[in-house]
Amino acid sequence: MGYERAKAEMKMQLQELENFCLEVYDSSRLYKEKVKVVHDKHIKRRKFRPRELVLLYNSRLRLMPCKLRSRWEGPYRVEKAEPYGVFHLSHPSSSKFIKVNGHRLKLYHGEKMKKSKELEIFLLEDPPTAND
Repeated sequence: MGYERAKAEMKMQLQELENFCLEVYDSSRLYKEKVKVVHDKHIKRRKFRPRELVLLYNSRLRLMPCKLRSRWEGPYRVEKAEPYGVFHLSHPSSSKFIKVNGHRLKLYHGEKMKKSKELEIFLLEDPPTAND
């Protein structure tokens, strides 16, 4: 009779374990839904219109990244906006279009782009010391 009783108790424990697993799956699903709602609330929807100037985030991994170097490149001009946050960009120095995700862009608030590609260079000198 001990064997039948142990068998019944084992079935009862397996049933309890299965019920516990189902509860865990349900609570995990509810938790993921709540986290998704909070995450989606903080996502900024980027809406750029054609002809606007934007900066593109360069996410390539560099072996020796410079501390003071900005990872934002540009400015680029938005040529076309597609659904789901896809944008076509053009750079003034090339005629090709780049297709990028809107999360990698931010609005450029600098000066308007010039047609000429001249750079203005400022040479900095050390201040004079008392010995000079």
